[in-house]
Amino acid sequence: MNPALASNIQTQVRPDATWATLLDCATKEVFQIMLQTDLTTVSVPEGDVATGDTTAMVGLAGALCGVLSIRCSSRTAESIAGRMLGSVGAVDPSEVPDAIAEICNMVAGNFKAKITRLADHCLLSVPTVIRGEDYEMVTIADGEQIVVCLGHEGERIWVCLAVHS
Repeated sequence: MNPALASNIQTQVRPDATWATLLDCATKEVFQIMLQTDLTTVSVPEGDVATGDTTAMVGLAGALCGVLSIRCSSRTAESIAGRMLGSVGAVDPSEVPDAIAEICNMVAGNFKAKITRLADHCLLSVPTVIRGEDYEMVTIADGEQIVVCLGHEGERIWVCLAVHS
């Protein structure tokens, strides 16, 4: 059995007040290292919800159960893919899902590495990407959501950690 899921070492890790800052930091670090771009933290008015037609998601299992997602516009996703692939000019649309999925995977990995009790006791799923014009992500299980909104080239990138109870 995978040690991250072994019941004798698994203790549930619960979010605390520092997690929003850690999620913000983890995302900015990945964008800086992998895309050579700086993100800015965007203050979001109460009631604003994540928007965009591209969402990448990575599941977390073990000491923390939940989903980390990154949601942005297709234009932003194409920019991310272009920076990641070192493209000059237009990006092949078929490459966008892999690029945004990999960025989401790296953000999830960087975030969990920042929390000692999660680093070796939480597994990540294979990323999934949703693309389309009109959808709402709904987390069915009880739990908390930590949402960070970041600015990239004048647009918003929404990073959400939905933690299941």
